[in-house]
Amino acid sequence: MLPEDRKYSKEHEWVKVEGGRGTVGITDYAQKALGDVVYVELPEVGKKLSSMEVFGTIESVKAVSELFCPVSGEVVEVNGTVVDKPELVNSDPYGKAWLLVVAIANEGDLSSLMTAAEYQKYLDQESKG
Repeated sequence: MLPEDRKYSKEHEWVKVEGGRGTVGITDYAQKALGDVVYVELPEVGKKLSSMEVFGTIESVKAVSELFCPVSGEVVEVNGTVVDKPELVNSDPYGKAWLLVVAIANEGDLSSLMTAAEYQKYLDQESKG
C-alpha cells in the first residue's frame, strides 16, 4: 500500500508536505526496480532546486539512476544516515530512508504530482505497457 499522505512523480519520487517543507524520497516501486542499493549521492544543504531537476544519484548493484526533485525549493536538510547506510532505501523507502527536505518555493508544483491512487493506477498501466 502506498502512503496516502504524499504526492508522487512519474520518476518514482515522493514528497510529503508539512508546513511549507517537503520531505523527498523514492518509492517502494523504485527501490525494487533498482535492487540492492549500495550508494546514494545527495546535494549540499542550501542548494536551490527546480521542480524535476536532478538532485543526486542512487546506485544499486544493477544500475545508477538520477534522482529528481518533485518540487522546487531550497535544500534545508539531507539524510546523512542514508548516505552512510544506503541499504535503508531497500528496507524503509517511506520512513527512515527519506533523502532530503526542501523549503518549497512554489506550492503550485504539487498540482503536477499524483495522489497515491493516481500513482498506483500509473504503475498498473506501466506494468501492462
